[in-house]
Amino acid sequence: MDELIARVTQKTGLDQATARKAIGIILGYLQKEGPQAEVNQLIAALPGAQEAIDETKSGGGGLMGMVGSMGGGVMALGGQLMGAGVSMGQMQPLGKELFAYGREKAGEDVMGPIVGSIPGLSQFV
Repeated sequence: MDELIARVTQKTGLDQATARKAIGIILGYLQKEGPQAEVNQLIAALPGAQEAIDETKSGGGGLMGMVGSMGGGVMALGGQLMGAGVSMGQMQPLGKELFAYGREKAGEDVMGPIVGSIPGLSQFV
């Protein structure tokens, strides 16, 4: 997870804590919305990923957490990321780096179905 966080901070300019939180939010979203088998393989391929997801869930989330729990697709995910301190301009580089790293660690056969199953996600990866 440290390597991924370092890559995300380099590409986005986010600090490490915000990058970790953003990664956890995205992976948690994939866990909720994506194909379970592939998402589980992705999380297993990224040591520390489940812990990062769990950290975002225990934070309560306030209004953004409520929006996320009601659904809302990729727009709700964007709202959660903005609430965590990620700007609109940082979202695409964040997504691209996270998914590139996922492809390196888990393979395209895992990442392809995840991206293909969530409407609107492809514009961020």
